[in-house]
Amino acid sequence: MQKTKTAMITLCGRPNVGKSSLTNALVGEKIAIVSNKPQTTRNRIYGVVTEGDTQLVLLDTPGFHKPRSRLGDYMVKVARDSIADVDLVALLVEPVPHVGIPEQELIEKIRQSRLPAVLCINKIDTVAKKDDLLAVIAAYSEAYDFDGIFPISARTRDGLDELLDEFKKYAVEGSQLFPDGMTTDQPDRQVVGEIVREKLLRNLDKEIPHGTAVEITRFIERDDEVIEVDATIYCEKASHKGIIIGKNGAMLKKISTEARQDIERFMGTKVYLETWVKVKENWRDNMNYIRSFGYNDQ
Repeated sequence: MQKTKTAMITLCGRPNVGKSSLTNALVGEKIAIVSNKPQTTRNRIYGVVTEGDTQLVLLDTPGFHKPRSRLGDYMVKVARDSIADVDLVALLVEPVPHVGIPEQELIEKIRQSRLPAVLCINKIDTVAKKDDLLAVIAAYSEAYDFDGIFPISARTRDGLDELLDEFKKYAVEGSQLFPDGMTTDQPDRQVVGEIVREKLLRNLDKEIPHGTAVEITRFIERDDEVIEVDATIYCEKASHKGIIIGKNGAMLKKISTEARQDIERFMGTKVYLETWVKVKENWRDNMNYIRSFGYNDQ
């Protein structure tokens, strides 16, 4: 079917509210990495949902937070700049009956943009009583006159069909922006690097994974369709390198195995993954390093 309508939709919210989980759930495959740690998403990621004659392009943005490094400044700038030149803004919040400071700042940005906006109250599967949800709706209704309020769960898919129907209402006449079958604008090697970083986030404690970056130094698709990938993990301290590698290399092996399995699912073919760990001190405050790891001004 010819795609005759498109909508660009920004998903914004504080870190760890479920923007990447929602993007993956709506797209139907993993294109954005997910962890229970804040600041998992560093770049703006486009997820593409094609339904009937309509193509929806979702902008999954870094969480809105108080930056503590040059990389943090960059992430907040990406989040701010994404609330412009789109057809709809979807603000994701947790089911808490209180409008926090990051939400207040994003609502103010939405107000200034004069763009249509809907509220998505995510993680409703964690709410015990329906009355608790009504209190959340009341708090946000007082803060801003949203075009719609949608209680959802990205994890259980509760409410996602209604949300997609709402998104389609904002589609405008125009040719499709991405070819059929394309689900993200991220190059394969970038998605592969992000999958490795997700496993670092999931397996390592405290601050260490936030000081890591992944560079894919080799990405070859062989004639027999096997993909060979070399990934270099950079960390900020020699002590962190030891923790990432682990006793007898056990932690690095675990991270690599989990990453390879996910990459094979994403690529749909067998993958050989080799990983190395190197130290680059304070790279998060060095713009040259930040750019070399793919976090470019957009």
